[in-house]
Amino acid sequence: MSARTVVIGDALIDEIHDEQGAREFVGGAALNVAVGLATLGVPTSLVAMVGDDEAGATIRDFLAEHGVELLASPSEHGSSRAVSERVDGEPRYTFNSAALARHLEFDDAQREAIAAAPAVLVSCYPFDDAQQTDALLDAVGTDGVRLIVDANPRSHLIHDRAAFAAGAARATAVSALAKIGDDDVPLLYGDGIELSEAVTRALESGARAVLATAGSRGAFIRTFDGIAVERGIAPMDGVIVDTMGAGDSTLATVASAFIGSDDRGEGFWSDALAQAMRVAAATCRAEGALLRLP
Repeated sequence: MSARTVVIGDALIDEIHDEQGAREFVGGAALNVAVGLATLGVPTSLVAMVGDDEAGATIRDFLAEHGVELLASPSEHGSSRAVSERVDGEPRYTFNSAALARHLEFDDAQREAIAAAPAVLVSCYPFDDAQQTDALLDAVGTDGVRLIVDANPRSHLIHDRAAFAAGAARATAVSALAKIGDDDVPLLYGDGIELSEAVTRALESGARAVLATAGSRGAFIRTFDGIAVERGIAPMDGVIVDTMGAGDSTLATVASAFIGSDDRGEGFWSDALAQAMRVAAATCRAEGALLRLP
């Protein structure tokens, strides 16, 4: 694998507040997946908005430490920050002005990297901005062969819910693999829609495969040609510390397998999902969203 996989999306500082006090971690869904891919041995570049400030320097150092190349987009408001209050281990987020004004510009270097990439993964992208959705699909292409999409909607970051759902649907329709979490469904498909129905709609729209994550109920994968595999949460010693990186580590593991193989039959998807559940279980047994190997 000579060219680098490109991940496009967010990079930020996660500021966690709980009964133990306040702590900071480098995070962002796209950054978590990029670092996860690199940890799994996939050469990876990250396209993200990072400011020229102290937080930006921390993000750059963290990515360099984990072998991820940063292709930074300028940020006039500085680096993004998410403040999370933990409730029963689950994070509840508020975001700073830089995160709320997120905007990615694809320069020549980024477009060249995207064109050369064996796969392009998009997570937590501003799909509520139609111009940015246009720019993304123009840069990546719409052949449905190498685009991996995790819309990963966060209600406090979305300025227009209907526009976000429409933009995410456009990208999902031309994806080789899409991820949908159970918490994503109301924001993407509306209230009262079950996760399984959302997966069916994504496949009917054109997605080639869908990874669906259902929290404590595990995950399942369905494909356009009728493959269906399911796995529960992997049993593992140790206490669950938090679930912050579970979805991102699951996606990174399945994406790593996807990038490494063109033979994607039922056995492939079953093995990839089983490994993803083991990695997610290990990730949940350490604080922060950094992917952990079992």
